[in-house]
Amino acid sequence: MAKELKSLTNREDNYSQWYNDLVMKAGLAENSAVRGCMVIKPYGYAIWEKMQRALDDMFKETGHENAYFPLFIPKSFFSKEASHVEGFAKECAVVTHYRLKNNPDGEGVVVDPDAKLEEELIVRPTSETIIWNTYKNWIKSYRDLPILCNQWANVVRWEMRTRLFLRTAEFLWQEGHTAHETRQEAIEETERMVGVYKVFAEQWMAVPVIVGHKSANERFAGAEDTLTIEALMQDGKALQSGTSHFLGQNFAKAFDVQFANRDGKLEHVWATSWGVSTRLMGALIMAHSDNNGLVLPPKLAPIQVVMIPIYKGEEELKSVSERFNNIASQLKALGVSVKVDARDHIRSGFKFAEYELKGVPIRLAMGPRDMTNGTIEIARRDTLQKETIPQDGIVEHIVKLLDEIQDNIFNKALDFRAEKTTKVDTFAEFKQVLDDKGGFILAHWDGTSETEEQIKSETKATIRCIPIDAVEEDGVCVYSGKPSKMRVLFARSY
Repeated sequence: MAKELKSLTNREDNYSQWYNDLVMKAGLAENSAVRGCMVIKPYGYAIWEKMQRALDDMFKETGHENAYFPLFIPKSFFSKEASHVEGFAKECAVVTHYRLKNNPDGEGVVVDPDAKLEEELIVRPTSETIIWNTYKNWIKSYRDLPILCNQWANVVRWEMRTRLFLRTAEFLWQEGHTAHETRQEAIEETERMVGVYKVFAEQWMAVPVIVGHKSANERFAGAEDTLTIEALMQDGKALQSGTSHFLGQNFAKAFDVQFANRDGKLEHVWATSWGVSTRLMGALIMAHSDNNGLVLPPKLAPIQVVMIPIYKGEEELKSVSERFNNIASQLKALGVSVKVDARDHIRSGFKFAEYELKGVPIRLAMGPRDMTNGTIEIARRDTLQKETIPQDGIVEHIVKLLDEIQDNIFNKALDFRAEKTTKVDTFAEFKQVLDDKGGFILAHWDGTSETEEQIKSETKATIRCIPIDAVEEDGVCVYSGKPSKMRVLFARSY
């Protein structure tokens, strides 16, 4: 483990390599034999499970139910909504045959040319088309609305340049798809769900986010409006961490989903979709971790408290472990996840390094002398501070400290974002801040796609969002000099 830590690339020297090293050395994920796909390892999946559980509870509290829809989507479904198919066409994996056979010319198997599908199937890049084809059978009257469905699934988007968690050909996610009686109900749902994502990001992930509308160039293919949460990583790049889309009646019209309204007249349904993915794992790593390894907010840490006995001989190990097990039982009764690491073939120093690398929020160490003195050593991962405290009241102290660590990690990220957010008024200043400082830039924009594309072409920075709390302010576009009514959020991004 000491060797593993020693070979962890320094974050300041090569942020990208540091991230890749950390994902693999902390046991979160690794590349698979399938190009562009990853294996999520047990420790990484345990974090995703905690994310999933928290989000699932939040969805159900807002009235949503889980369902499941097919992985395969007929190609013709994508032809029904023009902007949608244009947005995803280059990323689709296509199934053309349904059978293999032994190779008649030698070893192995080949695709059976006689098993060609009558219609090709698309491996799900997103599920709007298959779901709206299904909703057509579910919706006849306003009494059938709203439909509030979510599904936990995998999707495939054929990425050529991949990075673990951030961009892979296959990834895990949830996608909500709702149907509504009125335009206003659908808009309120879109806003409600981006609000759920904001609460999760900030209160569970300890990642501060900015909520806003995507520009027309950046919004979801087939949506009338896209709301997003944008987070800032420690290298000064933005990460889109969740989106919620107001789809208007586009998909209802494409699949002819109509309902009899309260006046008995037929009307097309109003729709939303919204989702987050295992990309959140990348955000969690890049927003908080350091050169010693992961830094996990306690609410998402698979192990919140690890206890390491310091001993010589079996009797001391047994005595210290019994005391630890007693403390652990009290903590578990309060919902705290605890591990007592009594492995006798690994030295305590290696254990310290291992759990530091894995980002466990609190580490306790205790030996025979501590038992005699009634003390215990406690170390917190976020600050790397250690102190020796009385064993009496240790359970209450730990519960309080977990909350303190959660808040500290969030406030540290919030301070970093504030430091890395800059208002600029000229394009020269815009480029200088991007190159020298990075982070979020608040700048005036004339509202045209042409200007947005020119800025992206010249700087690789995109409009991350038009913040929902943006205040009207007369100014001129940093690029074109044309009038502008408010500043929007720019950044280079993942």
